[in-house]
Amino acid sequence: MSWEQQGYGQEYGYSGYPQQPYPQQYVEYGQPPPGTAFLPPVTEPEPPASPALVDAEAEEEKPPPRPPGRDRYFDTLRAVALIRVVGYHTFGWAWAGLVFPSMGIMFGLAGTLMAKSLERPAFEVVRSRMRRLLPPFWFWGVFVVLAMLVHGWMPGRQIVFWVLPLGDPPGNAWGEQAWEILWYLRTYLWFVLLSPLLLRVFRLAPVPFLLLSLAPIVVFQFLWEPPDDRLGSALTDLATFMFCWILGFAHRDGVLERLKPFAVVVLSLAALGFGGWYAFTHQAETGSYDLDDIPLAQAFWSAGYVTLLMWAKAYFGIDFAWLTRFRRTDRLVTVFNSRAVTIYLWHEIALILAVPLIDLFWDVPAFEKWLPLESQWFLFGVGWVLIAVFVLVCGWVEDVAGKKKPQLLPGRRPARMSP
Repeated sequence: MSWEQQGYGQEYGYSGYPQQPYPQQYVEYGQPPPGTAFLPPVTEPEPPASPALVDAEAEEEKPPPRPPGRDRYFDTLRAVALIRVVGYHTFGWAWAGLVFPSMGIMFGLAGTLMAKSLERPAFEVVRSRMRRLLPPFWFWGVFVVLAMLVHGWMPGRQIVFWVLPLGDPPGNAWGEQAWEILWYLRTYLWFVLLSPLLLRVFRLAPVPFLLLSLAPIVVFQFLWEPPDDRLGSALTDLATFMFCWILGFAHRDGVLERLKPFAVVVLSLAALGFGGWYAFTHQAETGSYDLDDIPLAQAFWSAGYVTLLMWAKAYFGIDFAWLTRFRRTDRLVTVFNSRAVTIYLWHEIALILAVPLIDLFWDVPAFEKWLPLESQWFLFGVGWVLIAVFVLVCGWVEDVAGKKKPQLLPGRRPARMSP
């Protein structure tokens, strides 16, 4: 998931109805028959509609505004990735990562946007990324840290990672479900810091460097095991998703478009085959084929999957522009992308709060009889209701971090007033 947050407020042009009555020849229905002096009755043209009313009606038909340069294909992938993350944390499906490797996809999209941004000075880009990421993280962290302190947590010097998450922020077991997701922010932040150097090396030899980006996870699996600490966790996650991040560079620089389709498809399927085979043949080590527990399988499966998605985008020119015809769906994708950090940070807390909330429903006989209170799908639905509340209540922090005017929901424009 890139946390690239851009403004939503592109104006659309409008041409109102003519303000002068139509010329007579366009109002008359015909000419008189020859030899007669009969003229058909002339009807007065209807007065033109009020410009304010026309604007309001046209506004209802238009899709929500999108910032220039945004690609609905990538935006949709990011939205689906977030939905899959919430689904995985609700149901615990081991197969979810095989069907849609959300983390690899989000790192690939973030790499593309990072390469695009690095057309500007590197220091400015890194500072901008950190400014967009850290305030929402700090705002969220205040609530999590205070809750853990109330429940007996005694922080040490490692609390500095709650200020700059270059390592996993510490916490107690009571709050683990909330803070365990921070590995993604930590990995993303390291990729942002390393990107100026990585992009420079990548452009010296794009294809070899892309292929070699899988080497670190192979080394960690078979030759040297990283230490079981913050450093080791950071190194493992960087190695696992390095290929996807560099693949984003390749997409941005047009490298994928120049590759032969046969080679891309064959190598991608080979990576998928190896990743799937390794996951299913090493279940004894983790008790499951869940890719999140098997870094090598995650790396190769994500590499093959994300390569096919990005190559298809580059080769076939997929842009999902048709999505704008579905106003509500397009608006939902806009909200997901503008509030990606908020959704990711708060979704676990929403799922945690959903459990005691559903417990209260059991005290209402009608709810107990008619609602599927024991269903995980009901938990999933209640969780999304609470996520929506957090988006409304806390999402404005992303606007402030991006130096934009705070909004309850992005992409909404104020109604035009009549002159």
